[in-house]
Amino acid sequence: MSAPAEAVVDLDAYRANLARLRGAAPTAAQMAVVKADGYGHGAVTMARAALEAGSEWLGVATVEEAVRLRSAGVDGPVLAWLCPAGADLGPAIDAGVDVAAGSVEQLDAVLAAPARRRPRVHLKVDTGMARGGVRGADLSALIAAAARAHHGARIEVVGIFSHLACADEPGSPVNAEQRTAFDAAVAELAAAGITDVLRHLANSAATLVDPAAHHDLVRVGIATYGISPGEALGAPEDLGLQAVMTLRSALALVRRVPAGTGVSYGHTFVTQRPTTLGLVPIGYGDGVLRAASNTAEALVAGTRVRVAGRVCMDQLVLDLGDLDVRRGEEVVLFGSAGRGEPTAEDWARAAGTIGYEVVTRLGGRIVHRYLGAP
Repeated sequence: MSAPAEAVVDLDAYRANLARLRGAAPTAAQMAVVKADGYGHGAVTMARAALEAGSEWLGVATVEEAVRLRSAGVDGPVLAWLCPAGADLGPAIDAGVDVAAGSVEQLDAVLAAPARRRPRVHLKVDTGMARGGVRGADLSALIAAAARAHHGARIEVVGIFSHLACADEPGSPVNAEQRTAFDAAVAELAAAGITDVLRHLANSAATLVDPAAHHDLVRVGIATYGISPGEALGAPEDLGLQAVMTLRSALALVRRVPAGTGVSYGHTFVTQRPTTLGLVPIGYGDGVLRAASNTAEALVAGTRVRVAGRVCMDQLVLDLGDLDVRRGEEVVLFGSAGRGEPTAEDWARAAGTIGYEVVTRLGGRIVHRYLGAP
């Protein structure tokens, strides 16, 4: 391994996860979400693999992400659902990217975009998350403005969507409340004369456990990468998902130290007995969670070992105990539970966060290697 660390991405596992999610929502089209550089897996490669596997749509957050896909030759329907103030929407619209409008002001920005094509727009409804989109009188104003622009051939309203706040808590009453609010928004849009639209509400969690939220299209993100959308739903293997990314490195230094040796900044870890320490050339500068110091584990020579001391910017230390290993021995920070490796969820629990953050923050000097490339 020439780089300090590599993220090995198994595209066959990714395709298998897409198929599993397709089976959970067989009557809906599938949008594979590849925002945030494909959740840290590489947006272009994951987008190509998703389309090859039969996903009808791709989803990203920003128009810049969508344009990068188009510039790399990625075809197929793409929706970009964030519209920051001042964003240049013209290149995305001209590249055939669908855009979202979650307020009258955002719709005005779409209408003002210097584009040669008629914009294709998805209306964003706030059904109870209080994040993107609008509700109440503001929603009525958005629908009325969108209907005027649609019937005047200035835009084409092709979708209406919202996002679930508690889909990873199947028993939450919020889910039913949001579905009801969404249905009411769809009915209001139909009353304005727009009926032939894609309705999409379900994320990964709802795709797996809430058929009532499937509608015409499901947006599948974190589950496609083999990470559970929420602990209440079970571990990935319980959901029939396979880990897609394995983060691996190699020991750069191995040395024996006596009891009472303080390790890393602040000596938050002090050896209680003679032990072997292993230096791994990856740290928070590469996206490894500093909050996982002293708690997260890695796999070395078939044995789970713990991070010793604080994770540094460029490196971390493992307490190898009495393992007989040498410089160059492989280190798996996270990967597949089926292979006995720590998982992204394990690192998330160690750091008090979620698996989403573990994979999306990776970068720096980590290189990607793809298995089963299309």
